[in-house]
Order: sequence, then structure tokens, then C-alpha cells
Amino acid sequence: MPDLHVVILAAGKGTRMKSALPKVLHRVGGLPMIEYVLRTADQLNPRSRTVVVGHLKESVRQALGVPSAAAALGGPLAARGRADVTFVTQEPQRGTGDALLHTAPLLEQASGSILLLSGDVPLLRAATLTRLIEQHHEADAAATVLTAVDDRPYGYGRIVRTGGRLSRIVEERDASPAQRQIKEINSGVYLFAIAPLYEALRGLATHNAQGEYYLPDLIASYRRRRRNVQGALLASPDEILGINSRSELAEASRVVRHTKNEELMAAGVTIEDPETTYIEPDVEVGSYTVIHPGVHLEGRTRVGSACEIHAGVRIVNSVLEDRVTIRNFCVLDGAHLGPGSIIGPFAHLRPESRVGAEAHVGNFVELKKTTLGAGSKANHLTYLGDATIGERVNVGAGTITCNYDGERKHQTVIEDGAFIGSDTQLVAPIRIGRGAYVGSGATVREDVPAGALAVSAGKQRNIEGWVDRKKGKRSE
Repeated sequence: MPDLHVVILAAGKGTRMKSALPKVLHRVGGLPMIEYVLRTADQLNPRSRTVVVGHLKESVRQALGVPSAAAALGGPLAARGRADVTFVTQEPQRGTGDALLHTAPLLEQASGSILLLSGDVPLLRAATLTRLIEQHHEADAAATVLTAVDDRPYGYGRIVRTGGRLSRIVEERDASPAQRQIKEINSGVYLFAIAPLYEALRGLATHNAQGEYYLPDLIASYRRRRRNVQGALLASPDEILGINSRSELAEASRVVRHTKNEELMAAGVTIEDPETTYIEPDVEVGSYTVIHPGVHLEGRTRVGSACEIHAGVRIVNSVLEDRVTIRNFCVLDGAHLGPGSIIGPFAHLRPESRVGAEAHVGNFVELKKTTLGAGSKANHLTYLGDATIGERVNVGAGTITCNYDGERKHQTVIEDGAFIGSDTQLVAPIRIGRGAYVGSGATVREDVPAGALAVSAGKQRNIEGWVDRKKGKRSE
């Protein structure tokens, strides 16, 4: 098979999006739309990948090409870094033909073919492109255009055929009333043999409503020169949905979510209400897991087998091992939960929190950079930050690790088997020894030895008659 070079157009402003963000970085189902295009291209094993940028080019370049900047964005971009992508700048933006011509210094002397994709068409499948490539080479074509029949062709260029053969492509703004009735549309996806391409691109003119160099004009030019042009008809137009507005962005996200949910359900995951369940493409969920309505699973979250995630839960970049239960309305971000652990309801686990096997984190408990050991419990109204908590520890309601002195964070260590009474303040840095007890209402500023009891409150004193005297003063 001849060499394949992929070029992705990502220079446009996306005016209808009404956004300060480059259009191709808007998220579809949790990922930037151009990330889908790049992943599809990866499956074709191309010789090179080139992205044509223009509007807000540095934002796109940093998001896809610089590992440190990608890491700041998080998610899949951070993992990939996209250092394998070459960028070409098109300034000013003068049409798709001009955009492709800007790749000449990189690709004009290359051999093989160029697959042209759009950064705002995220639903296209690799299998579709593979068939396009096969048809192109079987026909020994100079150009092959991916087309589809759409009952609502508004906004797309129309495919004009003569004697059944593709003769030209007419942009909607330049189409006659009769041509606008044509249902076969141009996807904007092309495969070109490199040899005649760039000379032909230099011959394009701007005789159109936009005054731009239209790539579709190349098809008519090829026909006039009797070059072989093919049209590869796509079975469904859904794959070539281009995103030019917020409503189209939402529609594409709906398709991505539906596809992901169907895949998981086919693999043995119960999703009670797929319409309200948002699971991003890189999330993994084990079989026999039950997901209740209104759940969001994001980033690179991994959920084990036989877990149960109740309604209103949001989980980001976290790991749930087998048999984990997440009760209603919890938020987890960057957490790791051991097998059989139970979280919530209304718990918040912040990054670098680890919960051991069979441990419990309950109502209105917040963990931050904290390890809670196997079998330990923090069931009520508690903040545990920068803490290492051993196994079989009971943390009473209202406990606070006072980890911040106004300048630095400090560590709290609670060893195995310790018991922390309710309404306790542990002023870090501090260590509670193995099997030690801390009395309710204590403020602990010094280490507690193993097996010791720590209390800080003085002896209780009752003042008889105080209430009646106070009421009497108010009535005077």
C-alpha cells in the first residue's frame, strides 16, 4: 500500500460557535473534537500527521503538540502529548484549497496519497476511511471524495453528477435552486494522489461567493483534465456531522454518549437510565456493575466489577476496584478506592486520596491527599487532609485534621486501631499511636503514644440556676 499522509484542517474561526476557544478544542462527549479525528487517523498508521492551524493557533498547538501544556489540560491530551503532529500555519484563512496548499513545503515531494480530514468532524470511523482508501487505490484515482445522501442537506456542498459520474461539487452559497435540491452532499473528506495535487492547487481561482480558494473546485479542474475522480458513498450521513454551532456540538456529544453506553451495556454493565448517564470515551467499567441515573464518569476513570454507583455521582480520573459502592451525590477526583469500600452519600474525595479495602467514608466527609487504611471508618461530617490513617481506625463525627498553618501544609498520622472521638481537632504535624484513644471534643497538639488516652477539656462544671437568672434579666 502506498504511503498515507494525513492532513487535518483546524484553522477556521468557527464564528457560529460564538466562543473564545478554538472550535476544534470544544469538547464532544468529554474530549476535544479534534482528538477524535487524530485518534481515527492513528488507526490508519499514516506516514505523517499534519494539522493546519490559523485562528488562535497557539492554543491548538499547545493543546496538541506540547506535552507540558497538554498536561495542564488534563485527560487524554496529557497522556498523549501529541508530539508526533506537525503544524502548518494558514494566515490569513483563504479557504480549504489555500489551507492544503500551505502543506506543500512538507508534502509536495512525498510519495503516496494525502487524506484530508476536518478537525470539526469527530464522528468519522476508521473503518469508513479504510474503505475509502481501498476504493481510491483500486480505481487508481487522482482524487476520491467521501459523499453521503442526506434528506437535510442544508449547509453542505452538493455533489453534481453527469451520467452517474461525479463531475463537480457546488458550495451551497453558489448553488442554483435546482442544485440545492440535490441530496448527495460533500463530506469535506478527500483522498488525493500527491503527484498532481499541488500544481492543480496553484491553479485554483476565487470566483465564488466567499472569494476563497475552494478545494471542491479542484474536482471540476481534475475532470476538465480527464483525471480519474471517484465518489465513495457513505451509508449514513451521521458520521460526517460537522460541528459549526453549539447545538451541533450537543448533538455530536449525544451520539458519543449513546455509543459508549451501548458498548458498556453489551459488555455486561447495567445502566439504569442511559439518557442521563454521561460516560466519557476513555472510561473503563467492569461487568456486573450497576450505574444509577444521573451519573458522570469522566477522564480516565476505571471502575471494577460488581460495583454500584448511585444517583448524582460524579467521578473524574479515579480508580474503583471491585465491589465498591458509591452512594448518592458524591464527587471523586483523582481518588483510588480499594475493593469493597463504601463511599457517601454526599462525600467529597479530592486528588491523591486513597481508601483501603472495606473502608467506609460517609456523610459529608472530605478527603484530600489522605490515605484511609483497610477497614477504617470516617462516617460523618469530617475533614481529613494530608493524613495517613492506618487500618481499623474509627474517626468520629466532626473530626478535623488542622493541616494548614497559614503558610505550609503538615501531615497527620493515625496508626492502626486508633479511636478518634467526635468533634476532635488534630493539629498537625501530629502522630496518634497504635491503638490510642482521643477523647471527644479534644484539641490535640502533641503526639499521642500507642495505647494512651488523650483528652484536652477541663473538668465539667455545672452552674445551678443559671437559666432562670438569665431569663429573669431579660424580663426586667
